[in-house]
Amino acid sequence: MATISSLEAQLNEGTKVYQKLQQGTALPLIPPSSRSSISLTLKQRNADFTNAVESRQRLDAQKAENEAVKKEFATLLPTNQVYKLVGPVLLKQEQGEAKSNVDNRLELIGSEIKRVEEKIADVEKKLESKKMELVHIQTQLQTKAQEAEEEGGAGGKNVAKQIGASAAV
Repeated sequence: MATISSLEAQLNEGTKVYQKLQQGTALPLIPPSSRSSISLTLKQRNADFTNAVESRQRLDAQKAENEAVKKEFATLLPTNQVYKLVGPVLLKQEQGEAKSNVDNRLELIGSEIKRVEEKIADVEKKLESKKMELVHIQTQLQTKAQEAEEEGGAGGKNVAKQIGASAAV
């Protein structure tokens, strides 16, 4: 199970990559047509990741709150009264019912946390896949530029410069 700090670190790393993509500094050798499609995909994946992490944080807060309520319920005597706030009104509630509601909420929150963890893992895999795709494309373009340079001498250098210039646009 990933911790919040590791998820935040991954989010920060993804944000840095995304910012470099927006500035065009992370993809100097990728043609503009591919760059925009990759950038859009990474932008969407990054937004999905951010939403999943925020959802996980909200669920952690809800879980902590409900665990605190459950701990308070454990200290109650059978004669103590329990009230539930419904809008501006406090309504009397049975202790057993209140405890049951909190237990059910904790179960639901636990299952939601599992679902969000799976979503985070899925988005991380997709982000990693896109990063690998970027590396592959850059490697191909660098190889083509080197081959062109080796084949043509001065003419090859011009072709390499053209590839670099078109990729830098």
